[in-house]
Amino acid sequence: MSFATDLWNRAAHAAHATPDDRNRYVDFLRAASITVVILGHWLVAAPYVTEADGLVAGNMLELAPWTQWLTLAVQVMPIFFLVGGYSNHVAWTSALRNGTPYPTWLAARFRRLIGPVIPVLLAWVGIAIAGSFLGADPALLGLLSQAALVPTWFLAVYVMVGVLVPITYHAWQRYGFGSFAALVAGAALVDVVAFASGVRALGLVNYFFVWLAVHQLGYAWRENRFRGRLLWFAGGAVATAALIAFGPYPLAMVGFPGMEVSNTSPPTLALLALGIAQSGLVLTAEPFVRRVLDRARVWTATVLVNGLIMSVYLWHMTAMIAVYALLHVAGTGLDLIPDTEAWWTSRPLYMLGFALFLFPLTLIVQRFEQPMAKMVECSRRRLVAGASLVCVGLAMISAGGVAAAEGVRVLPNLLPFAGAGLAGFGPLKALATVGLSGGLSDGNGSA
Repeated sequence: MSFATDLWNRAAHAAHATPDDRNRYVDFLRAASITVVILGHWLVAAPYVTEADGLVAGNMLELAPWTQWLTLAVQVMPIFFLVGGYSNHVAWTSALRNGTPYPTWLAARFRRLIGPVIPVLLAWVGIAIAGSFLGADPALLGLLSQAALVPTWFLAVYVMVGVLVPITYHAWQRYGFGSFAALVAGAALVDVVAFASGVRALGLVNYFFVWLAVHQLGYAWRENRFRGRLLWFAGGAVATAALIAFGPYPLAMVGFPGMEVSNTSPPTLALLALGIAQSGLVLTAEPFVRRVLDRARVWTATVLVNGLIMSVYLWHMTAMIAVYALLHVAGTGLDLIPDTEAWWTSRPLYMLGFALFLFPLTLIVQRFEQPMAKMVECSRRRLVAGASLVCVGLAMISAGGVAAAEGVRVLPNLLPFAGAGLAGFGPLKALATVGLSGGLSDGNGSA
């Protein structure tokens, strides 16, 4: 029996054991949103070779501005935070009901998120060190590693959202949609001040305001208080259009090199409005999709994807870079100019190549999605401090890679490991122990 067949059978077993009261749509949205993100990343990256310029690291959003319209559909990270709010509500209320202390609850969720990122960080730090010894251009190593590890920005934010769950949940219980409105107002105020002053760095605060606002909507969904879903969609869509048409916000909801203003780095009020529209839209579709998910094969596929979701997400850019590197070395496959008919026609074949490379890679690393059998108990302060160090390190790496023009970056590369160790998660020990056993995580994934 092949490993792939074994994975399917284990997913089928987990799917069959699904409790009747489980909202399968939560798992579906998590799997679907990450899949869309991956396909979007693969489509946007458009390296090509010309006789005059050699290898050009092209980006479709820059090379073909009309594609920026597509980002309104493929920028679906707000859905993941919506799902995160629902999942964190379930997990935290369960912890309160069972008397589980906050440090124990946070440790389990933090380690489940950080476990899968350790191998990909080690891999790229190793590549950077080896490349430096072999005389590779540090700037090129930085560019490649930044592209490969840009997905880690999500973990940098999502871990801290998890740290704040007791506070955001308390705010929801006390103020309801008032807590959501306060976060929206905060995001708007930050943007006004940042744009008026010209100090865009002030917008970094919106990593919290914007994503926590969408996260609060997940609480509303869990408590069945997200009513008038089509109105939420319409309101969010109108607000998004107005902010783009009359505000300082660009059309593209995904960042690319050379942008004067980005809607994602840091997130803006326009991205929040899009997240509101998307929330209303996907929740309007919930009754229909939940009926489809009652089919055994559809639900098994959903469980399978969720069991591999962090590995697929964290390694998909590495797989793409590896395929493009092989094509470049072979001297073929990169001569098509982006946005031509031939280039678009070839995209399905390239996507298939990325997926075929990613599949065995995922089978190797997916075991690290399993929680550690033995975890060191830590205090609240150590956990929060450790999580903070991890998040700062991941943010720095996602923004600049593991190397720079002057060589391998020491501080950003050390922070995630130091933070994980401080929080009682021994990364190297985890690789040795978890790596000896495989497995498929349950349908909850890591959210």
